[in-house]
Amino acid sequence: MYFTDRGIEELAERRGEEQVTLEWVADRLRAFVDLNPRFEDAVERLASFLARDDADVDEALGYEDD
Repeated sequence: MYFTDRGIEELAERRGEEQVTLEWVADRLRAFVDLNPRFEDAVERLASFLARDDADVDEALGYEDD
């Protein structure tokens, strides 16, 4: 497990049963960046990753259909 997985695991444990909208997630990401501006680039990359469909992600990662 990567160190960063601990935060992901905490999210799943604390909020895994909740249903949220993507608007709520976007608002939380904006609030996080407001409090932690040095992470703006990482949050932007994460938001772009989440916004793309699987084909876009595969292409960005360099995967091709065989």
